[in-house]
Amino acid sequence: MRFGICTRASRAGEVRSAGADFVEENIQTFLRGLVEDAEWQGTWTGPGALPVSAANSLVPGDLKIAGPAVDFERLQKYIANVTARAQRVGIRTLVFGSGGARNVPEGFDRNKAQEQIVAFCRMAADACARTGITLVAEPLNRQECNIINTVGEAMTYVRQVNHKSFQCLADSYHFWVENENLSELEAAAPWIRHVHVADLDGRVAPGESGKSDYRPFFRVLKKAKYAGAISVEALDFNDFETVGKRVIAFLHRQWDEA
Repeated sequence: MRFGICTRASRAGEVRSAGADFVEENIQTFLRGLVEDAEWQGTWTGPGALPVSAANSLVPGDLKIAGPAVDFERLQKYIANVTARAQRVGIRTLVFGSGGARNVPEGFDRNKAQEQIVAFCRMAADACARTGITLVAEPLNRQECNIINTVGEAMTYVRQVNHKSFQCLADSYHFWVENENLSELEAAAPWIRHVHVADLDGRVAPGESGKSDYRPFFRVLKKAKYAGAISVEALDFNDFETVGKRVIAFLHRQWDEA
């Protein structure tokens, strides 16, 4: 199994020292889809010690996907920039969390919001298909967003969009916060193409709270022959040289024991 860490590409050397296989970047700071190419080009300086194979935070909060202020043409241009730049630097997976952008405004028709999100995902999936990238829907718990909160709900969008370049993500932290049953993960497993992990207690790096057991979660993925990647997405996780080594080693043990 390939394990990575969500951080800046400039820290790829430290991530490699921790024993990880790749970096997962932030689209807003790395690909910067709202700026023109001439301004963005200087942000990429070439391959680092590890590949940047995934990136999260697809859409900024003020570029709305749902609600009365959606500018679909602007979204199309933005996604075109993001996917073209992702292809250029070798990113193969883009993560659609974007709670601020997809959150349904109070009083707005929820069915209409769902239609808007489906339309956005189809458009973005088409752009990803043209560049050899997979877009994955990330469930976010209800404290962070009011729509697409569970793996089961994410799968309703995957089925509606029905596009080979639009698949599902499983995040252990959000999964546990929402008290989802492993049967939901099992049902979604054939469509899961990316995984995020962090402990439930404090959203710290895996194993650091001493209270999270990933083996049942991993067992479902292994049973489904999951062949994607797993990224550590934890709060206040910066010490890759020492803590990082412990975290990656912990994840390998948990995967092997699952």
